[in-house]
Amino acid sequence: MRKEFICLALSTMLLALGLPVEAQQPKKIAKIGYLVPSTAAAHAPNLEAFRQGLRELGYVEGKTFVLELRYAEGRFERLPELARELVGLKVDVIVANSDVTIAALKRETRTIPIVMSSSTDPVATGLVASLARPGGNVTGLSNMSPELSGKRLELLREVVPGLSRVAHLWNPDVRGNVLDYTATEGAARSLRLQLLSVEVLRAEDLDRAFSEITKERAQALILTGSNPVAFGNRGKIASFAQSNRLPSIYTSTVYVDAGGLMSYGPSSHDTFRRAATFVDKILKGAKPADLPVEQPTKFELVINLKTAQQIGVTIP
Repeated sequence: MRKEFICLALSTMLLALGLPVEAQQPKKIAKIGYLVPSTAAAHAPNLEAFRQGLRELGYVEGKTFVLELRYAEGRFERLPELARELVGLKVDVIVANSDVTIAALKRETRTIPIVMSSSTDPVATGLVASLARPGGNVTGLSNMSPELSGKRLELLREVVPGLSRVAHLWNPDVRGNVLDYTATEGAARSLRLQLLSVEVLRAEDLDRAFSEITKERAQALILTGSNPVAFGNRGKIASFAQSNRLPSIYTSTVYVDAGGLMSYGPSSHDTFRRAATFVDKILKGAKPADLPVEQPTKFELVINLKTAQQIGVTIP
C-alpha cells in the first residue's frame, strides 16, 4: 500500500511539472502613468521616443505594459487633478517632464516611483536630494539648462554682429525658470551683454511683455526652459519675434518648429528614450532612491533657415 501511494505521488508531481506554459500564472502587465503639461500633438515625437526606448528593451504595448496617458492641454492648473487621477489608478511608475509636472506628482505621492524625463536642476528645485542618491521616489534625467545659458548667449552673439541688448522672457513663479534666469544673468555679465528682464506669469502678460521688448529696443530674445506659459504660447512668441525681425534662441526644438530661429539643448529624442531605461529598472525592482539622476550626453543646435531668411539673419 505504501509503495502504491509513493508511486501515485510521484506521478502527480511529474504531471504538474509537465503542464504547458500557457497554464501557468500569467505575468503582470505593467501599468505606466504618463503626465504631460502640453497637448498630445505637441508631445507626440517625445512620446514616440519613449515608446521606442521601451520596445528596444523588449516591451510590447498591450501585452507587457499599458500606458495611462494624461495631457494638461497647456492648462497647468489641471496638473494637480491629473496627478491625483494617476495616483488613484495605482500605476506602477509615472513618467513626467517639466519641473511643475514632477512637483505636482510629488505632492500627491511619496511611494509611487516618478521618472523625470526632463528637469531643469532637480537638486536645486528640491525634487531630489542629490544626483548620485536621489533619496525619495523621484529619479530620471536633468536637462542641465542653467549650465547651457552662456552657450545660448554666445550663439546669439554669433548671428547678431554687435549684439549688446538681449531680452529674457521668463516666469519668476517657476523655480526652474528662476535658476535659468540667474545663470543667464551671470553669463550676460561675463559676455558684457545687457540682459533685459521681461517677466511673464500668465498668458495675459504676453502683449505687455512684447511692448516692453519693443520699447527697450532689444536686439535679440532668449527664452529658457521650464516656462509653461511660454510653451503654451510658443507660436505667438515666435510670430512676434519674426514680425519684429528679432533673432531668438530657445531650449527646445518645439519653438523652432513653431517658427523660432534657434534652439540649443539636450536631444529630446535621446532624453525620452533614456527615460524608458529608468522605467525598466524600476519595474524590475530597483528603487528610485538608489538610481542616480542622469545628465544628458547628446546636445542639438537646431536652426530654422526659413525664419533666418525672413528676418534677414545670415547664419555663419
